[in-house]
Amino acid sequence: MISIKGLTKRYGDFEAVVNLNLEVPSGEVFGFLGPNGAGKTTTIKVLAGLLPPTNGSVVVGGFDVLSHPLEAKAVTGFIPDTPFLFERLTGREFLRFVGRLYGMSGRGIHEGVKDQLGFFDLDDWADHLIESYSHGMKKRLAMGAALLHRPKVLIVDEPMVGLDPKGARKVRGLFTDLAKEGMTVFLTTHELTTAEAVCDRIGIIHHGRIVGIGSVRDLAEMAQSPGSQLEEVFLRLTIESEGEEASFFGNIPGK
Repeated sequence: MISIKGLTKRYGDFEAVVNLNLEVPSGEVFGFLGPNGAGKTTTIKVLAGLLPPTNGSVVVGGFDVLSHPLEAKAVTGFIPDTPFLFERLTGREFLRFVGRLYGMSGRGIHEGVKDQLGFFDLDDWADHLIESYSHGMKKRLAMGAALLHRPKVLIVDEPMVGLDPKGARKVRGLFTDLAKEGMTVFLTTHELTTAEAVCDRIGIIHHGRIVGIGSVRDLAEMAQSPGSQLEEVFLRLTIESEGEEASFFGNIPGK
């Protein structure tokens, strides 16, 4: 469902992403992890059609994001870290607006808006201006907008930021359920416990390059740390890629 081949993105002389190759099938929750500045957000923006690749190809739902941008966006839902919302609209008005952008029918919009408002516990606030929403409510509204047209691919940047424990648990379950229905979920997060709980596979990027990919067990074996939690595996892989593993882990008891 997502096919990335030889993706490179440069900003002047700086290479944010370098020759990235990645395949994510339908029905998989794929976690894309890395330290700050590793290339995660750049990759997500290329996937969502917000940035053009410098080299390589990116295909989402069967459509190349560069040569068929509208078709690719039509099968994609995108939830950014900090969603941009029209705050002088009500939540209901905003969802209706998004539905029209995706070409949904009047009945489809009505039913979809009702479902999303209900699922994300926004019924009581549906007719209030978005500017009065809390950060968590805005995040839930953005999720509802991204799912309104039932996309084939959902791209999510830091999904748990701003959510309370109840909301975070609900969203984790949602990702699992959507994948079971055949949707591809591609997410980035700094919350490694979330990635460990919901992701079928995880890719770790560092300095624009993939340094590990697979299940948590696969990554642990790659890091020569079988049975370890994702946090330790993540640190080992990213630090080893800089040649610092020995000095760092020498300070950890039992290492």
